[in-house]
Amino acid sequence: MEEVECVVVGAGVVGLAIARELSGRGLEVLVLEAADAIGTGTSSRNSEVIHAGIYYPAGSLKARLCIQGRERLYRYCAERGVPHARCGKLIVATGAEQEPMLARIAAGARACGAGELTLLDAAEAQALEPALSCTAALLSPMTGIIDSHTLMLTLLGDAEQDGAVPVLNTRVVAGRVEDGRIALDTQDAAGGGAFSIAARHVVNAAGLGAHTLARSLAGLDPGVVPQLHYAKGNYFSVAGRAPFSRLVYPVPEPGGLGVHMTLDLNGVARFGPDVEWTDTLDYRVDPDRSLRFYEEVRRYWPGLADGSLQPAYSGIRPKLSGPGEAAADFVIQGGEVHGLNNLVNLFGIESPGLTSCLAIAEEVALRLGVRR
Repeated sequence: MEEVECVVVGAGVVGLAIARELSGRGLEVLVLEAADAIGTGTSSRNSEVIHAGIYYPAGSLKARLCIQGRERLYRYCAERGVPHARCGKLIVATGAEQEPMLARIAAGARACGAGELTLLDAAEAQALEPALSCTAALLSPMTGIIDSHTLMLTLLGDAEQDGAVPVLNTRVVAGRVEDGRIALDTQDAAGGGAFSIAARHVVNAAGLGAHTLARSLAGLDPGVVPQLHYAKGNYFSVAGRAPFSRLVYPVPEPGGLGVHMTLDLNGVARFGPDVEWTDTLDYRVDPDRSLRFYEEVRRYWPGLADGSLQPAYSGIRPKLSGPGEAAADFVIQGGEVHGLNNLVNLFGIESPGLTSCLAIAEEVALRLGVRR
């Protein structure tokens, strides 16, 4: 059986960042990806927002890694020429009953070190965004947008320069712990051949497939694998340019951050995601869901014209909390939990995973004990 120093399973933005970090520290890294291209799952089906770290509880992994990650990501983008913009965002209350939520959000952001948010009244918010309707708003200057595809290609290029090798169309179907290493059995996802490989270190960054992979590893206690919930988020786009220069978010809703408006780097607006709990990986967008989108968006943009929304795309978030449950933190699980010092499992890496990717990569290296 062939043996390598490290296998990273999953070539989404987090897996690629981990491959870059570990290969940069001198490890021989193989990246196994079931799809025929990098970043085709959650990494390419999101809002492409660089988050400030506002919403997460103080002391949580999400808060710490998002705040560390945003600074590293902004620097990395500037150094490597990855298209991005620090455009800022407004979190808006559309009624007096929502205004206390803005105060709680601002207090939470201060507590976790995300920075100060500026509280604006309706006139101040509308002076920034004349098309906006609200009773009050919070201005977050640290929020930005990014070209996630260029980011992933750049991370891959850096990793390959340090010797990492991506292997596409390769699904890990089973594995076992043996002789201080982890053996992985793979299958060609296109229906071709199969091979087995042994690694001294394995990082399970398989996203929506991370739970299945972990449960397939003989020698890993299945009791350490948390339950997974699929939260589908649908997006709609608007014809033409929306009259906004900043992102606009309503106050959060259970399971997500509400139907918000984001911009791509060309100024095109998109709305979403909503929250649709599902058991299947079905990425079709039901056009009839636009009725709720019109209702939600018009609370802060009453000028949205009839017939202007069109289905865009959807993504599925790997959540560790289900309907009605409090939002769960990231789980970056090393030997301190499952007893295998050469395995790190990443579970529930949803938003702000993109923002946090470089910080998550360093965290994984620390959990594996790989020094620079």
